[in-house]
Parts: sequence; C-alpha cells; structure tokens
Amino acid sequence: MRCLDRGADDYLAKPFGTKELIARVRAVLRRVTSASLPIQSSFSSGDLHIDFAKRRVAVAEREVKLTPTEYSLLKEMALDAGKVFTHIELLRRVWSAEYGQELEYLHVFASRLRAKIESDPKNPRYIKTIPGVGYMLQD
Repeated sequence: MRCLDRGADDYLAKPFGTKELIARVRAVLRRVTSASLPIQSSFSSGDLHIDFAKRRVAVAEREVKLTPTEYSLLKEMALDAGKVFTHIELLRRVWSAEYGQELEYLHVFASRLRAKIESDPKNPRYIKTIPGVGYMLQD
C-alpha cells in the first residue's frame, strides 16, 4: 500500500490471472487517455488557486505541499468544480476502476486535504461533504 500512497497507479500481487492483468492495463489506459485530453490551465476559487501545468496549489498565495494522491483528488474535483462526485466515482478516478468500497481511503484523503487548504477544516469552504453521496469542490 505504501507504493499507492507514493504515487503508483496500481499493483498486482502474485499469483494473478491474465484476465485481471488485462483489466488493470485497460483501466490505466483509460486514465492515460482521459488525462491526455486538453484541460483548463488553472482553477481559482476564493483564496484557492491550482496551476495544473505546474502542479502547484496555493491558498492565499502560500504554496501548499500535497502528496500525489491528495493532488489527484483535488484536481479531479477542480476540473468539474460545483459537481457532486459520488464516493465511488472519486475512488475510481483517483485510485482505479477496481476501487469502489474503500470509503475510508477517500475520507482520510479528503480530511488531509481540508487540513491543508481550509482555514477552518471543521467548517470547510472549499471541499463540501454531501452526506451519503460524496464530495464537491465549491466553485
């Protein structure tokens, strides 16, 4: 699991079947294909600013250091700010298509993000929880 926290897309434990390997390769190819589509160059909301080209996040002009997974989660929500993302949708976009029941991953990373970008993480301005559904980045 440390590899995933450090930015790996996926891993397979031995022994594994050919069908599983092919499914995981397809999932990575889907992510790479969607990642190569043109996207907006930046996102701003209040004091929060994200420069996608530089992978830089700042709050009130102070740079915020994020892990690769934290950045991916924030980026996914920022690319469609104002949209409510379901838990499963975020898990699959940020971790991979095989994820969907690991809600604790999402809760932990959303909490870490709030601690880094929110002035009051208990009353977030940017990352909103939609009870029983998922999360939304306020635009």
